[in-house]
This record gives sequence, structure tokens and C-alpha cells, in this order.
Amino acid sequence: MSVAFVPERLRGKAEVNQETIQRLLEENDQLIRCIVEYQNKGRAAECTQYQHVLHRNLIYLATIADASPTNTQKTVD
Repeated sequence: MSVAFVPERLRGKAEVNQETIQRLLEENDQLIRCIVEYQNKGRAAECTQYQHVLHRNLIYLATIADASPTNTQKTVD
């Protein structure tokens, strides 16, 4: 199961840190590789479960990014 999913009783208590984010990014990398592999083999049906987890991970990461203070964003000059 994805590291993005926390049991109901622990929600709101999970600490979001750089390690958690890195683990999610690594998991997403693996999920994408699995999806591509299954697609190349013509097994699109098997991709669905991986795509679902990837989607939830991406939404979770986007939520974290949206909740971060805006002053931590770097600007390009």
C-alpha cells in the first residue's frame, strides 16, 4: 500500500517531512515503470490499479505543495 495512505485514526497526526515526500516520489517512479511495462505488453487492464495509486499519490503531493507557505517557493530571475 502507498505511503500516502494513513489509517483514519492517524489522519492529521502524520508528520510530512522530506523523507516521506522522497519515498512517495520513489514510489511514483516505480509505479510509472510498472504502468509502462504493462502497457508495452498490451496488458492495459493491469495498469488500472497502479494508475489509481499513482493518481492518489500525486493528489497527496499536490495537497502538500498547496499547503506549504508561499515564501518557500523559489523564483527564477
